[in-house]
Amino acid sequence: MKFYSGFKAAALVVGSLLAVSAAHAQSIGIATSNPGSLYHSTGSAIAKMASEKAGISATVQPFASATIYLPAVNAGEYGFGITNVEELRLAVTGTGHFKGRVHDNLRAASILYPLRVAWFVRADSDIKTIADLKGKRLTTGFTSQKTIPPMLVAELETAGLTLDDVKKVRVPNVVAAANAFIAGKADAFFFALGAAKVREANASVGGIRALGIANTPANAAILKKHFPPSYLRNEKPSKRNIGVLDPISVMTYDGAIVASTGTSEDAVYKMVKSMHANKKMMGKTFGVLNLFNPKRMATDLGPIKWHDGAIKFYKEQGMWPPKG
Repeated sequence: MKFYSGFKAAALVVGSLLAVSAAHAQSIGIATSNPGSLYHSTGSAIAKMASEKAGISATVQPFASATIYLPAVNAGEYGFGITNVEELRLAVTGTGHFKGRVHDNLRAASILYPLRVAWFVRADSDIKTIADLKGKRLTTGFTSQKTIPPMLVAELETAGLTLDDVKKVRVPNVVAAANAFIAGKADAFFFALGAAKVREANASVGGIRALGIANTPANAAILKKHFPPSYLRNEKPSKRNIGVLDPISVMTYDGAIVASTGTSEDAVYKMVKSMHANKKMMGKTFGVLNLFNPKRMATDLGPIKWHDGAIKFYKEQGMWPPKG
C-alpha cells in the first residue's frame, strides 16, 4: 500500500512537471497579413523580440488580411493579431464590413505606429499627382481587405475624382495589388510606406513614386469623412521611405496589436512590457517599428476595450487611464 501511494505521488509529480514543460513549449500565435505586407513584417519583428526577451514562444500565422483573422483572434484561436484602430473599432462594434457580427472579446494591447499609406506609380511615369490617375488602371476591389476601399475613395476625392474616373483592376488584397503592378497590369497600386512588398516593387520596375496629398484642412476633412481616424502626415525621402522622392503628405492612421479575453493576462503583460523596453531591437528587425512610441502605447480608443494585462502594465508606468 505504501509502495502504491509512493508510486502515485511520484506519478503526480512527473505529470505536473510534464504539464509545466508542455505549457512552456506551447507557442502563442500572432495573426498577420500575407508575407510582404506591413502587418506580416511587424508581427515577425514582435514575435522575434517576444521569443528572445519576453519568454513568449511566439509564431506568426499569415492570413489574407485582418478582416479575415480578427474573428479568429476574437475566438481565442490566436493570442494576438496586428490590425489598425479603425478595423478594430468596426469589429468590436459590429459595424461597417463587420455589420451584425460584434466581436466583443477583442481587446487592445498597444498602439504600434503611424500607418502611412499612398498610391504608388513608376518613377518614370507621367503620373505626378492623384489627379493624374484619371483614366488610369488602378488596383481596386480588395474583397478580403475591406478597410482599403474607403481609403481609395477618400484619396481620390481629394483630387475631385471617384472610382468611376479610373479603370478598375480588381484584386483581393494589397499584396495582390502590388503583384498586379509589378506584372504591368496596373498603373498604380495602394500600399503602406515601408512595407517589404513596396521595396520589391521598387526593385522590380526600376523605381517607384508615392503620390502625396496637399496638407490642407479641406483634404484632412475629406479623409476623416471616409476613414475617421485618419490624418495627414508629412514624409521626407529616406532609405526606409521607398518611393518618397520629394517631401509629401500622406494619409495616416494608427496600427495596433490586439489580443482577446482568451489571451492570458500574464502573456499580454509580458508582451507589452517587453515591447516598451525593446523598441530598438524591434526597429532593427523591421525599420517601420522605429516609429513605435513607447510613451504612446495606450491611448483613448473610444468603444475599444483594453486587455487587463495591458492595463496592469500601463498603470505601473503611470500611463493609465489613457489620454486621447
